[in-house]
Amino acid sequence: MRQTSEACLRNRGPILDALRPRLPPGLVLEIASGTGQHAAWLGGALPNTWQPSERTPEWRESIAEWCAGLPNVLPPLALDVTEAWPIDHADAVFCANMIHIAPWAATLALLEGAARVLPTGGLLFLYGPFRIRGAMAPSNVDFDAWLKARDPAYGVRDLEALQAAAPALELAERVELPANNLLTMWRRQARG
Repeated sequence: MRQTSEACLRNRGPILDALRPRLPPGLVLEIASGTGQHAAWLGGALPNTWQPSERTPEWRESIAEWCAGLPNVLPPLALDVTEAWPIDHADAVFCANMIHIAPWAATLALLEGAARVLPTGGLLFLYGPFRIRGAMAPSNVDFDAWLKARDPAYGVRDLEALQAAAPALELAERVELPANNLLTMWRRQARG
């Protein structure tokens, strides 16, 4: 059954506007596609081949319904970032609103997996709220407290901690978007 996220309806336009000039051609692997609304919106508007993924079967059903009839959006993959990935190459990886609602181990697995599937120069895009040098917008302070009350392993992630955890990825750009969110762009460094 097709699910809906109000947050996606609010943020999809700004995300598309930020991605459009930055996204390389080729295959985009979307991690944690959730309802499938981003896959349908972004995949439908961009010339790339869009590969949604989600670990939960019910969400994969929603993704398939949202993306039905879109010729450049592939069927959703069953993908849990903490397990073996069923894909070995993507020109870009996109992930919206996952790392703050997942344990730190899942964030590390996402960073490692993205570095593994991206070619040198390939891009990882992370969208959501972030801490910068320990600071964040007041609305994100409240959101962070709410997340941690739900699960102490959740929380708004610090950009510097992400960089330290991902030596194969370099933070190349951050774009400020509405509601105190960022689109961060990470470039795959040359393999040593």
